[in-house]
Amino acid sequence: MKKIYSLLLLVIMIFIVSACTDGDVEENSGGEGAGENNGGESGDDTLVIAVDSEVTQIDPHLGTDIPSANVYHNKIFETLVVQDENMEIQPGLATEWERINDNEWEFRLREDVEFHDGEPFDANAVKANIDRVLDPELASPRASLFEMIEEVEIVDDYTVRLITEYPFAPLLANLAHYSGGIISPASIQAESEGEVNLTEDPVGTGPLTFDSWDQGNEVVLSKNDNYWGEEMQVEEVIFRVVTESSSRFAMIETGQAHIAEPISFQSLDMVEDSDNMELYRSEGLGIDYIGFNVETEPFDDTRVRQALSYAIDTEAIIDGVYNGVGTEAIGPIGPANFGYHPDLEGYGHDPERAQELLNEAGYEDGFDTTFWTNDDEARVTTAEIVQDQLSEYGINVEIKQVEWGAYLEQTGEGLHDMFILGWSNMTGDGDYNQYYLFHSDARGSEGNRSFYANEEVDSLIDEARQESDEGERLEMYHQAQEIEVEEAPLVPVRHTEYVAAISPDVEGFWMHPSRVMMLNDVEIK
Repeated sequence: MKKIYSLLLLVIMIFIVSACTDGDVEENSGGEGAGENNGGESGDDTLVIAVDSEVTQIDPHLGTDIPSANVYHNKIFETLVVQDENMEIQPGLATEWERINDNEWEFRLREDVEFHDGEPFDANAVKANIDRVLDPELASPRASLFEMIEEVEIVDDYTVRLITEYPFAPLLANLAHYSGGIISPASIQAESEGEVNLTEDPVGTGPLTFDSWDQGNEVVLSKNDNYWGEEMQVEEVIFRVVTESSSRFAMIETGQAHIAEPISFQSLDMVEDSDNMELYRSEGLGIDYIGFNVETEPFDDTRVRQALSYAIDTEAIIDGVYNGVGTEAIGPIGPANFGYHPDLEGYGHDPERAQELLNEAGYEDGFDTTFWTNDDEARVTTAEIVQDQLSEYGINVEIKQVEWGAYLEQTGEGLHDMFILGWSNMTGDGDYNQYYLFHSDARGSEGNRSFYANEEVDSLIDEARQESDEGERLEMYHQAQEIEVEEAPLVPVRHTEYVAAISPDVEGFWMHPSRVMMLNDVEIK
């Protein structure tokens, strides 16, 4: 009876319910992407993952979004160091490291590693990759993660020193970021000569090699038989784009996929009640937020932004859209990250104060605006709730829904008014949250899509980057967040929790707190 009940609910959900999905994909966290499900069965040695968003590119040095990073990070490309599930730094392509002084770090590299093209991994490869990330011609949106590195000194074939312009506390965490992925130097050279496009022919050292990319449909990776570490337990991994959350859910129930991520928040009970899938839940590092483009009217007025911070009922959004998954956010840094401010005072839901501030700003009768979202169902539903909430103040909100790739591009150019996004703090360090969401140098596509600028906040972020004392750094992040909350370039909604549906046949799967899927130990029974 339990199985019949589960299948009956599944049919009802697929054909009747328009479910909500977890759209936490910024770094840039995406949501529902373009493309159709190919369907079909796969062999026992093929791991099929139903995802909601199309890959935008497969070049780690150009990455800005989690859907893409999920395909290549720790799969095609590897980094010098990695973070475990507790965000502790562990060896990667480097076996050990030492901070020689405030501005010098030395790394000893693995000597048994080859790139997928047969080229050796060595100190020259490390230098070639850091030089590429920092090359102005590449214009990497993540160059600022490594811009403090003045020189990559090759000590010997398997030893490098990174010499920084100033002391930089989060360096190891930044090196574990996907943009620290090491590409074959031969590929880098071939790209510079116009022979290859790295996003179409990615070559790394990871446990999986690139096979094919059918844009809008799927990316296929194959096991690297010459991998230096423990070999993958599966022969092939397919990331299949399935835009409808109910369809992703159904693929697990019917055995067409092994992992579906994200899934509808409204379907959690159904997953738990099913004999054909299991619910995976994991606390994340990210935040979902509603932002304002502070360079456009009326959001260039702090009072308007504060008014909407009072007017938007985030608790109703968490309950109604996310089914209680995640925790209400007061500030931008969540409790799982270094830099969290436990005593930060937020706004809460206060309609009277919202109206008072609108009156003071000269918008007593409201105004017209647009609310931008990508096609993630959870975000679209959130936009509809906010549209309804703000209508009580005479604010006429037009929802503009844009495909994920175009959404990132156009909000990066500042073409929007209000918008909704998520930020997945890939490093777990407050610097990654603070710099990319609030520093004036990160305005636009790097992350600060509010186009917010405050000299004091910039100074606190810059000083915290160079401060070695953790207590001092923490205090700087607390001060910065107090200013940010007061000036309200964004409305924090929730600190993320990730949910996925997994086949009972899958063992060894886990998700990094940044929302990157870890597949090295996955086995299909």
